[in-house]
Amino acid sequence: MPRGRFKEGIIRLLLLMAASTSILIVILIFVFLFKEALPFAVHPGLRELWGTRWIPVSFQRSAYGIIPLITGSALVTCLATLIAIPFGVIGAVYLSEVAAAREREILKPFIELLAGIPSVVIGFFGLVVLAPLVKTALGLSSGLTALTGALLLALMAIPTIMSISEDAIQAVPLSYKEASLALGASKLQTIWRITVPAALPGIIAAIMLGMGRVIGETMAVMMVTGNAAIITLNPAESVRTMTATIAAEMGEVAFGSDHYRALFWVGIILLIVTFAINMVAQRVLKKYQLTP
Repeated sequence: MPRGRFKEGIIRLLLLMAASTSILIVILIFVFLFKEALPFAVHPGLRELWGTRWIPVSFQRSAYGIIPLITGSALVTCLATLIAIPFGVIGAVYLSEVAAAREREILKPFIELLAGIPSVVIGFFGLVVLAPLVKTALGLSSGLTALTGALLLALMAIPTIMSISEDAIQAVPLSYKEASLALGASKLQTIWRITVPAALPGIIAAIMLGMGRVIGETMAVMMVTGNAAIITLNPAESVRTMTATIAAEMGEVAFGSDHYRALFWVGIILLIVTFAINMVAQRVLKKYQLTP
């Protein structure tokens, strides 16, 4: 074998190993989670997980129902996504199609800076500033509600949605816009009837990646949602998310106990949901990239 081809083969092998590392890590994470969680399936049984009460520490009877945690996560995630979508998409349209070059140079770094702020710092902002505002505006007894968490998570998701959506909009062929303008459409009509629909798959992928960021967030929601494990669809009430439950309880739980195993099942469900959202987002993004 020629020396050049041998070197090329070694390089290809190294690149393959590097690319396979992420797959191996994901598989090992699943293996570890299931290894720790499976004893719970034997005792007290998986049926216990589908209860409506999460009371892992009790002098009478402990309950490990994760339905309140799932509904809390779903409520906060859906509200945050609904709030973030219009701001993220409209902001991306403005940056890509309306803003002057000077404005873009000023706004873009601030958006990227917002995406890089640690979640615990945003959580402090929500606890000190946002929660009292929600309490006063809605006349509530406490500002630690699902709505407060959703507003805070929307603030964290907007930079992701805006950045990826802007890239999708800028990738729309210039010929589409020129043809629309040549046919007599205004610039605003061209943006909303030609450019945005052409970039829609990329925008959808941006929204789903933003949802992945929201559903996996821990510190911010733990600080501002009130951490009440109840089943509710009322944004003005306190809720508890799956991520906050793991963060709050894993450090103090007895190793190998039913409570310990139940937390691993919460982690498995959270990982599966996040993995599914990211897979769908990647498929949509791939379709977008293949669209001429």
